[in-house]
Amino acid sequence: MSQTLEAQHRVPERMAGLRLDQAAAELFADFSRERLKSWIKSGALTLDGQPAKPKDKVYGGEALALAAEIEDDTRFEPEDIPLTVVYEDEAVLVIDKPPGLVVHPAAGNPDGTLLNALLHHAPGLAAIPRAGIVHRLDKDTSGLMVVAKTLPAQTALVEQLQARSVSREYDAVVVGVMTAGGTVDAPIGRHPRDRKRQAVNASGKPAVTHYRVVERFRAHTHVRCKLETGRTHQIRVHMAHVRYPLIGDPVYGGRLKLPAGADDQLKEILREFPRQALHARKLAFVHPESGERMAFRAPLPDDLLMLLDFLREDGETMR
Repeated sequence: MSQTLEAQHRVPERMAGLRLDQAAAELFADFSRERLKSWIKSGALTLDGQPAKPKDKVYGGEALALAAEIEDDTRFEPEDIPLTVVYEDEAVLVIDKPPGLVVHPAAGNPDGTLLNALLHHAPGLAAIPRAGIVHRLDKDTSGLMVVAKTLPAQTALVEQLQARSVSREYDAVVVGVMTAGGTVDAPIGRHPRDRKRQAVNASGKPAVTHYRVVERFRAHTHVRCKLETGRTHQIRVHMAHVRYPLIGDPVYGGRLKLPAGADDQLKEILREFPRQALHARKLAFVHPESGERMAFRAPLPDDLLMLLDFLREDGETMR
C-alpha cells in the first residue's frame, strides 16, 4: 500500500549557500537525507518547479516542492504496548507518554518503543513516515505528544513546529532555590567532546526557554518551562546552564547535592530518583483539518507528585 505525499516549503534566507540536499533535510525533517537525495535525483523533489541536483546551491526564497509515493514502512513491528490516549480523531492522536518509553527505535532500542505501540494502536500509521511522530520526548521525560495520522496532518504539524506556533509547557523540579523566573536565550549544539550530549554552543541552533517559579522548597524549586524552540534536551541543557539542573538528570545533573539536615527518606528519594524530573504538561496546536486551536493538559505522574510531597514535608520539618 502507498500514499502520495505532496508538500512545499520555501527556502529561508538563512539557508543561503547550503546544498539543496542539506536545505531539504532541514525543511523536510521527517525523511532521511538519503531518501530526500533519491527524490531529488528522480525529480520528485523540485527546485522552483525544475529538476535539480543534490549538490546544487540554494540562495533563499526558492520553492521546494515534493510529490512522491510513500510505501508502507514494514521495518518495524506493531507491539501491544499500552498507550494513554488523551485525544484522537481521523487526523491527530495526542498521547500522555509514560517515563521510560523510548519514542523511536534506534541502536540499543530496536523495539518496545512508542513507534511500535502506535503501529499496533493505529495500523494505518505504517503509511506515514515515522508512524506520524512529529516531535519527541526523551525516554525518561513523561507527558504530552501529538502524532499525525495522515500525510497532510503531518506536513501541517511540522510546519507549525518550524513556525514555533506549537505551544509546549513543561513541569520541572530543579536543584537550587530560584529567586525569580526568567528566560534562557542560548544556542544549543553538539557537545564538542561528547557526541551523545548537547551543550550551549555559539555555533549551535537558536534555543529559547522561558521559565517561572511554581513553588520553592528548602533546596529545590518547582518550575514551569515554556519552549520557543525544540532543540534536543533543551530544558535539561538550559537549566543546567543557569546552574539549576534537573533532579535525577544523569547527563546534565552534575554531582548529587543533598540538603543539609534532610531526613534519611528524602535523601534516599533524591539518590534513587530514576529519571530527570521533567513532564510535558501542556500542548497546544492548530488542528490540521478544522483550523481550531486545541489545548491539552496532562497531570503530573505519581513519581513527581511523590517527590514534591517529600520536598514540602522537608521544608515543614525544618521550620
